[in-house]
Amino acid sequence: MASLTLYYAPGTCAQAVRIALNEAGADHALERMDFKAQQQRTPEYLAINPKGRVPALVTEQGVLTETPALLAYVAQRFPDARLAPTDPHGFARMQEFNSYLASTVHVAHAHRPRANRWADEPEAIAAMQRKVGANMTECFALIELQLQGPWVLGDAYSVSDGYLFTIGGWLQSDGVDIARFPKVHAHAQRVAARPAVQRSLD
Repeated sequence: MASLTLYYAPGTCAQAVRIALNEAGADHALERMDFKAQQQRTPEYLAINPKGRVPALVTEQGVLTETPALLAYVAQRFPDARLAPTDPHGFARMQEFNSYLASTVHVAHAHRPRANRWADEPEAIAAMQRKVGANMTECFALIELQLQGPWVLGDAYSVSDGYLFTIGGWLQSDGVDIARFPKVHAHAQRVAARPAVQRSLD
């Protein structure tokens, strides 16, 4: 029996954690959540993650949530996979990037499919949704500027790469052509070619 269980839904940021687990060669089980059926709101799942969102990772020591935390956990639990820098500054740089994806880029995207989190009035929701493409373009222009190597942190692949790949996959639905960002686009193609990533895609 696997010691780790990942609760995920296709098309969500949980994909980044699934990629990390496969990159690490971690023995794990998967529990696919049906968001259309509101499975994430059932009492059974809320007992696991009261936030009613994914990802959630069940470990021997308890449940962990929030993508940056799970990525750091996988990288540190499976150090032989070398999915994170070991020096404090390098690790902080990884966390800086992952935090930006979680707190800024993901939130910018969420204003399109989840606009009702921030407003009830149809005109307010529509106004927020119209702004998503511009906001995502601004976010990825910054990421494009910061990418200096084949991977997010330079020469070494890390959990940040699967995370950027996952969120970059949302650009098309937000009305943004990833080809506008040549380095991000090339990065996505490199990540997509990795065997662990192929095993992580539904």
